[in-house]
Amino acid sequence: MANKKQNYNHVKLYRKKLPARTVERLSKYRRLLERYSLQSENYIYSHDLGRLLNLTSVQVRRDLMLIGISGNHRKGYNIKELIEQINKIIDTEHGHNITIVGMGNLGRAVTKFIQYNQSKMNIVAGFDLDPKKTGKKIAGVNCYQIGTITKKIRELEIDVAILTVSPDAAVDVTRILVGAGIKGILNFTSVHLDVPSDIYLKNYDIITSLDEIGFFIK
Repeated sequence: MANKKQNYNHVKLYRKKLPARTVERLSKYRRLLERYSLQSENYIYSHDLGRLLNLTSVQVRRDLMLIGISGNHRKGYNIKELIEQINKIIDTEHGHNITIVGMGNLGRAVTKFIQYNQSKMNIVAGFDLDPKKTGKKIAGVNCYQIGTITKKIRELEIDVAILTVSPDAAVDVTRILVGAGIKGILNFTSVHLDVPSDIYLKNYDIITSLDEIGFFIK
């Protein structure tokens, strides 16, 4: 029992000091390592991990040191142990309940992608204004009328929302989500959102990403 509590305290300590970009890279390491483990590989060197993700070996080692992992000079990093430690740092025991707000083409695509790739994120509800979509299952998820969003978020204990609504609805929907107790929002709209400091907001802006690509290839 004491060892379990000590380990939990270590995990909490690592989480507190991790920058957002490090957490982002840890997620990428895990996905890559899981593919490696399927190939019966037991170890991987930092330079190989870095090369596959366009990172330096120094950056990889720095990230892994932040979560208490050090490699073997002769063999590299034990893949199984590395995945387990990243799981402890990133995941919670029961995962997170999430909702997709806006079940159009983008919402459905995001739902299917998450269901295929990420088991610790449980999509438990979708919301939409369109009466042709509500009251049905879309991509295997119950779609509710957006007017019930506050009730359902509390009832289903949802703490993360993915916003795929039209830009003109984004601000109003975000206000409702915050009021309902949502703790994190992934924003797929192009709208700037103001949220309280205790809400974790992550913006995914396709246009900005394309502008960046266009700039560096011209």
